[in-house]
Amino acid sequence: MKTRHRSALTALQRDRQSVLALALVGALAFTTAKLSAQEPTTAAQSATAPTNAGGGGGDSEAELAKKLQNPIASLISVPLQNNFDFGAGPHSDGFQYLVRVQPVIPVALSEDWNLISRTIIPVVYQQNYYGTSTQSGLSDTIQNLFFSPKAFFHGWTWGAGPVFQFPTATESLLGSEKWCLGPTAVVLKQAHGFTYGMLMNQLTSFAGNDSRQDVNYIFLQPFFSYTTKTHTTFSVNSESTYNWNASEWTVPLNFMVQQLVKIGKQPIAFQAGYRYYAQRPIYGPDWGLRFTITFLFPTKG
Repeated sequence: MKTRHRSALTALQRDRQSVLALALVGALAFTTAKLSAQEPTTAAQSATAPTNAGGGGGDSEAELAKKLQNPIASLISVPLQNNFDFGAGPHSDGFQYLVRVQPVIPVALSEDWNLISRTIIPVVYQQNYYGTSTQSGLSDTIQNLFFSPKAFFHGWTWGAGPVFQFPTATESLLGSEKWCLGPTAVVLKQAHGFTYGMLMNQLTSFAGNDSRQDVNYIFLQPFFSYTTKTHTTFSVNSESTYNWNASEWTVPLNFMVQQLVKIGKQPIAFQAGYRYYAQRPIYGPDWGLRFTITFLFPTKG
């Protein structure tokens, strides 16, 4: 009887976590929409819209498709990235479903500089990753802050700042239980429909559960894409991590296609892709799929 009560209590706690995660997603989308309606556009932004990362609500679909490929564009967006990974765990039958809610909010600091906030909130369901067990809930949250010039220089732009990782995981196997800090930076060029560049960050733990292993890894994301005149984007990237503690690489290669459309007046991008792990740690996944829906909220011009 006590065992059944404990099982019911555990199930109830997991249901609460799922409801909280869904509520958080809804709140983020609502807040971002409100911010887009209130975001001011300076005269400098309007004057430089064709050649910089800024721009107003008058952006054409071609310009929006271009900005979508720029991680530090002055464009409010809410990507809902759905990842499915297969072949993990000690028996190679492990499965993970990972949803990353990634709101991007630009803040104009001056006529020449933006602050770009990029938040990553992961919601996870996985089974057979650790033996034959199942986990679900929130993982650790990552917050990137990029200080970036509004003007491009011969097609090039960049951003740099701090990155934080917060121990928000609702289960011990879904997070590090550590507070982490480090630098982050991105540099890219856009010209003739092409976008290419690199995003990186380094995270090192400085506080948290002393019984857990320290966090020390670098994240490298080289990316390359081409956007057609019909607002279709073909892209490839590698979201690689190197664990300094374990001297271990994880190197997934993502091949993706994205289409920008408008439903009523709302611009939305749909993306689908295949992921192959060129290098993985022991018990890491073999391959995966990605489906992303991105809601765009151009600022008023």
